[in-house]
Amino acid sequence: MIMLYRFLNYRLSGLARVAAVVGLSAAAAPVFAQDAPGVDDQSSPAGPAANAANGIANPRQPIWDSFHGQLSAQKYSPLTQITADNVGELEKVWSIHTGDLSDGSGDVPATVWSSTPVFANDTLFVGTPFGRLFAIDPGTGERKWVFDTHAPKKALTQPVLKNRGVAYWQAEDPVPGQACQKVVYMGTVDAKLFALDADTGKTCESFADNGVLDVNQWNKTHDKYPLSLLQPPTVVGDHLILGWAGKDWAYKQAPPGTVWSINARTGEREWTFQALPDDVRAKSGTANVWTHMSADAELGLVYLPVSSPSPNYWGGNRTESIPLATSTTAVDVETGKVAWSRQWVHHDVWDYDTVAAPTLMDITVDGKTIPALLQATKMGFLFAVNRKTGEDIWPIEERPVPGGDGSVAGEQLSPTQPFPTKPAPLLDQSKKPDVWKLADIVGGGSCTRLWNNLDYRGMYTPPTTKGEGTMAFPDSAGAVQWGGVAYDPASQTAIVNTSRIVQTIKLYDREAYEAADKTSGNEAGFSPQAGSPYGMRLEVARNWLGMPCWQPPFGELVAIDMHTGDVKWRRPMGASQQFGFIMPEAWGSPTIGGPAVTAGGVIFIGASMDSKVRAFSLESGDELWSDQAMAPVVANPSVYEYEGREYVAFVSGGNTILKDQVGDQIVVYALPED
Repeated sequence: MIMLYRFLNYRLSGLARVAAVVGLSAAAAPVFAQDAPGVDDQSSPAGPAANAANGIANPRQPIWDSFHGQLSAQKYSPLTQITADNVGELEKVWSIHTGDLSDGSGDVPATVWSSTPVFANDTLFVGTPFGRLFAIDPGTGERKWVFDTHAPKKALTQPVLKNRGVAYWQAEDPVPGQACQKVVYMGTVDAKLFALDADTGKTCESFADNGVLDVNQWNKTHDKYPLSLLQPPTVVGDHLILGWAGKDWAYKQAPPGTVWSINARTGEREWTFQALPDDVRAKSGTANVWTHMSADAELGLVYLPVSSPSPNYWGGNRTESIPLATSTTAVDVETGKVAWSRQWVHHDVWDYDTVAAPTLMDITVDGKTIPALLQATKMGFLFAVNRKTGEDIWPIEERPVPGGDGSVAGEQLSPTQPFPTKPAPLLDQSKKPDVWKLADIVGGGSCTRLWNNLDYRGMYTPPTTKGEGTMAFPDSAGAVQWGGVAYDPASQTAIVNTSRIVQTIKLYDREAYEAADKTSGNEAGFSPQAGSPYGMRLEVARNWLGMPCWQPPFGELVAIDMHTGDVKWRRPMGASQQFGFIMPEAWGSPTIGGPAVTAGGVIFIGASMDSKVRAFSLESGDELWSDQAMAPVVANPSVYEYEGREYVAFVSGGNTILKDQVGDQIVVYALPED
């Protein structure tokens, strides 16, 4: 019986419960361009206006040509061939294996494959953690071409090899027979951005240096590591909006957060956005955008989810105001100038990066149509603001939060933090989660003892050097992860998957850190925060057998009626599993990756530990269909139509944060042709 629970060796990631928007309020004024750092202008010309069909203006267009399906990040398909009534008949129509995987047991780091398949130019495009780009026939799985970037198979910034996919661009009026009128872009771990002709897979000679842009040439401040391009650029018209990933928890001073606009045709830099003020950049770093972005083509705005500054768990080197850190910041796509910004965590010392592209939606509340932006956060909050102005839709209140215990030198914490009044938090962060009695009994009371020795005075309890440290709930990976919120514009329903995970955080002064018996892994263990007075340790709260100490469910799927902000339904999602043992689905699973929703009334999602892909009813939340994949599907699914047939595509790649199982499978489903 004890072995049955051993599988719950997990950590991370993803849900949020969503909300609607009711009446406008300016209770918490946004930060505007003149108040914040922002743009270094470049001389390169901006491209033509973005194609409105990709943005919020036409969310019903049947495309899936970007990371979140559309620039609005709704992850919505208007296709109706697959419905809640017939989705149970889905069958696997093709599956391929790329060969690009590693379990980390040899010289190559483990792979984490989170690539959303992009459907464009009658082709399915997928990037791999080994830096290869596959162009695939969407109906048969036959390879059209494969391009190898020859990226190094080294953990340069991450403990694993990652890839979240590719971006697609095409000219407004493609010239027949002319190369690179349709282009696929993919980045590498060592900061190379490749531009390939979508038809042939050959590099575009007119782009940068014969089809390759070395982004690391702009990495000149605290350049301790290359700027890994793990997330594809966001394509808005002729602009590639490009962020980058770095190395968390490693340094006090690190490369400072930058976002660039790059001309899609030439690779020329058009503008540079800086999240940190100049004086802070000199002594800190990051506050980068490592996840995808969304955009409103009609408004000409790109919405940047900005992460936290460095180091993550001590902020004594950055006590001044940094208004664009841990924020959603709207910038003009033509100039990069800040239109408005809202900060979700003041003086972030919890690594609560703004983790997902905000979802753009038009909602009707009390007869009024509101242009809304819904930002899911690691904290389990859903912040709703007007996407034109950044002003509150429901009031967002500044509330007092706990102060420090005096054990951390130089720290100056914010006395308040923003709390949305609607929707309600996805998790109850006001008190310690209940101890799971089963884990406590098996652990001989160890969970209760741990709970009694952890400081927790609510979600914003600051890190400490004392005792066992501080309870982190939600955890550093977050109640919601980068998969984000899906949205059905017909019913105005938002869908989001969530995780409930408890971690412990402890700071060590430099002498104690150097003397510690240190181990580390993917998003866990010891990290130095070199240059600061404190190293840190982050661990999942478990008993000796690896069972989580907190009460299930460990993950849920939630649907919210955006007319009212009320929950339509919520249910445990997935099953926790490891070493072949599968736990009851009533306990749910932590998840990585997000949902997609269709006009057929179906939600598709992988994300869970048990490596299954599933379909749920949008109306009721009932599970309608499932199938077994090779490894946890930690990528958002794609829904597309090809030659009159609707398909659903999943990448089954795994993530060692969930469990030690990796994959290299692309698997695609459709209804039987007869």
